[in-house]
Amino acid sequence: MRLKKFVAIGTAVVLSLSFVGCSKNNNKNDKVNNTVSNQPSTEGTDDTATDTADTTKDDVLSYANIVLGESYTDISTTIKFYNNRTDMNLDDYNGKKWEEYVADFNKVYPNIKVEIDADTTYAESALLRLQSGDYGDILMIPEVSKSDLSKYFVSYGDLPTMEGQVRFASDMAYDGQVYGVAYMGTARGIVYNKAVFEQAGITTLPKTPEEFIAALQAIKDKTDATPLYTNYAAGWTMSAWDDYISGTATGDATYKNQKLLHMSNPFENKADGTGPYAVYKVLYDAVANGLTEDDFSTTDWEGSKGMLNNGQIGCMVLGSWAYPQMVAAGDHGDDIGYMSFPITVNGKQYASSGPDYRLGINVNSSEDNQKASMVFVKWLTEQSGFAYNENGIPVAANDNNFPELYSAFDGIELVSDDPAVAGEEDFLNLINADSDLMVSAGGNTKVQQIIEHAANKDMTFDEIMADWNAKWTSAQEGNDIEINQ
Repeated sequence: MRLKKFVAIGTAVVLSLSFVGCSKNNNKNDKVNNTVSNQPSTEGTDDTATDTADTTKDDVLSYANIVLGESYTDISTTIKFYNNRTDMNLDDYNGKKWEEYVADFNKVYPNIKVEIDADTTYAESALLRLQSGDYGDILMIPEVSKSDLSKYFVSYGDLPTMEGQVRFASDMAYDGQVYGVAYMGTARGIVYNKAVFEQAGITTLPKTPEEFIAALQAIKDKTDATPLYTNYAAGWTMSAWDDYISGTATGDATYKNQKLLHMSNPFENKADGTGPYAVYKVLYDAVANGLTEDDFSTTDWEGSKGMLNNGQIGCMVLGSWAYPQMVAAGDHGDDIGYMSFPITVNGKQYASSGPDYRLGINVNSSEDNQKASMVFVKWLTEQSGFAYNENGIPVAANDNNFPELYSAFDGIELVSDDPAVAGEEDFLNLINADSDLMVSAGGNTKVQQIIEHAANKDMTFDEIMADWNAKWTSAQEGNDIEINQ
């Protein structure tokens, strides 16, 4: 095995998705209808989970040991929180702003000042800042090799303990330690305009690729709306398609981080409408059949929000994080709906879900700033109501109050991506780097090429998939990764 690499991967808001219960002993596939509530949670975790140690006595910095309002109240410092949410600083932002969250935090910790540093080019800039050492005290962790996590970030605690504290704990775990806490979770589906679907005569939401393409054709035939808007020009929106190839397309929590790494020709046609082939073919067929925008090179991400809201667009393939933005983008928020991706596995539908960006704490910050930062992360997770306010899946392990949005997934199981087995944590990064496919790691270029080839009709979909398989195999072989035939 060659030495593990630092892989600089530009990502968007949405990354690889996983949703698990309170610990890895829980059922990996939880039904959302058992956990939906319309009330935000402002409660902390159960006292038995948090009061395991008195940090004022032993001063051991760990997430589980912090008791909000009691631990580290003597600290007086200023911390910097570097993040991608520039929208939360805008005057017209239709939601709770960063300054309001900080003000609420200061009611509990008045001597810890929080400076918000938001960046419109976060995915790329965060990697540069990480390498320069100038990345504040708290930041949303960009895509780095997991073996490098301890070089940049403080451990929140060991994995078994953290699995009892937060959802998605294993996502940023390495060698038994957890280096990132999600700031909210998301589910993967399709945001759509209910009025457009109704006008097109679509009375039942599609559950297979064939049904979905037929629905898009009905929208084209019976309405003036663009059936599927690709958002090609934005770039980062293209990588969202990668997030549907695991749990959504297979119903298998072990697919992405365990099986895919060793799979022979993972992009081949499984002939049952499942797997990566089925996901990407939806996009190819939509473009090839003229069911997307007229000129993919001129798509407008910001403009698309209002276009979906007012019925000029039928649907877009985006995570649930996009839903509130589409609702707020015009006067027709009630027309916005969210549905599962149209793949059925053995008669059942699944939806991948998991963390949005994960919050890391700078390992080089002062001791006081590390403590203050962990206090803020825990407060944001447990007492701020942030995830609920942003229509996200709550992160605190005992918080089962889901926004109403997730009722659309009634009967559909949310599936986590289990972590890689010990010793294989960096296999996906290695394969991605050498194949240039960047699966679930900001791989927008390869998905853009699907649109280009479909529109130009210069390469069939099977030819594209054959090329990807060859690149994947070469990367596996080059890194001495066993291939299961």
